[in-house]
Amino acid sequence: MPRIEPLTPPYTADVDRALRRWMPPGVPREPLMLFRVLHRNPELASRMFALGAGLLGHGLLPAMDREIVIARVTARSACAYEWGVHAAALAPQAGLAPELLRATAQPDAVASAPWSPRHTALLHAVDELNDTAQLTQPAWDALRAYYDETHVLELFVLVGWYRTISLLANALLLEEEPWGARFPEATP
Repeated sequence: MPRIEPLTPPYTADVDRALRRWMPPGVPREPLMLFRVLHRNPELASRMFALGAGLLGHGLLPAMDREIVIARVTARSACAYEWGVHAAALAPQAGLAPELLRATAQPDAVASAPWSPRHTALLHAVDELNDTAQLTQPAWDALRAYYDETHVLELFVLVGWYRTISLLANALLLEEEPWGARFPEATP
């Protein structure tokens, strides 16, 4: 049971409009539990929407790269809730193969699947940022071989944003969405 109960229908007109704005058009599901909890504080939810929607809908990183980053950050944060939402809805749309998606949840994601050199550099950077909140020069150089400075800046914000989202979902004890993908067990 979540530590803060999500709002339930019927919503006020303002809340309904705000929640629908967070969801892709035409999605037949209830708004995500995370969004319904955040709307217990509508001002905070509104401020968070701008960055979250900007990263997902208007980012410069290729969609597959974005979803690899999100999957790895949420996996490293042990956030089954957010990993499952992206694994079920956004990762397949971005073209992330199921084998690669599952590999993001493994302790050594790079060795767990046949990643491209670009995605290997991306995963190494995400892991370093997750572990140390810093990036070594070799990791920086590897990223810069594939990404320009606008992409790298977005990557750093994306990692930080999904660490924040993972922390929020974990601290709230959010249960996985019923339609979300189940977080895979790590293999030894």
